Amino acid sequence: MSEQQVREELTKYARRAVAQGLVVGPGGNLSARFEGTMLLSPSGYALEDLEPDEWIAIDIATGDTRAGSTRPSSEVLMHLYSYRVNPDIQAIVHTHPAYTIALSLVFDELPHLFPDQSALVGDIGFVPYVLPTTKLLADAVAAKVEEHTALILVNHGLVTTGKNLREAYYRTQVVEESAKVYMIAKAAGEPKVLTAEEYKEIQSLESEAYRVQLLQQLKS
Repeated sequence: MSEQQVREELTKYARRAVAQGLVVGPGGNLSARFEGTMLLSPSGYALEDLEPDEWIAIDIATGDTRAGSTRPSSEVLMHLYSYRVNPDIQAIVHTHPAYTIALSLVFDELPHLFPDQSALVGDIGFVPYVLPTTKLLADAVAAKVEEHTALILVNHGLVTTGKNLREAYYRTQVVEESAKVYMIAKAAGEPKVLTAEEYKEIQSLESEAYRVQLLQQLKS
């Protein structure tokens, strides 16, 4: 993909995040890697208002922004540090989904509940509350992005990563749906969760591996 195509992809998924209620107002931020550069949403902009040319280009190695750029998202360090520690990450989606945040206020885990969650997200990590936009939060997230593709930030939101924006965004959707299902089930009784053996069986299915492979292809 060219840089322009990456910018267009970011714009598309930013608008989807707003349309699907995953962020409100100027909340949330998205980024994607292009060669040695990170394209990140600017600070203070509502995601649905962004145009392709407004994403901020930042050198991943140095943290320098491209000349003439507006101010990058206040979570710039969280994105930068994650790309630096895990070269497999090509996209990061940070949102504030209601069910995911609500779950983080009362539970310290989100167990495996259904096949999509197990196959496409895997074990979901939790990051204890840290003041947003700080180096402390960036360090806490970066410490876990090699182990988890989805991290619930307690009292804050959700971070998902992927080999492209589609994969990262789909993981956001699956985690929010998992949180919703778990909260509803918990209100009614004790949920039946998948065992470790059942989780591993799902991940070993050829059909699930094929779906993951399709998800990682660039077309979206």
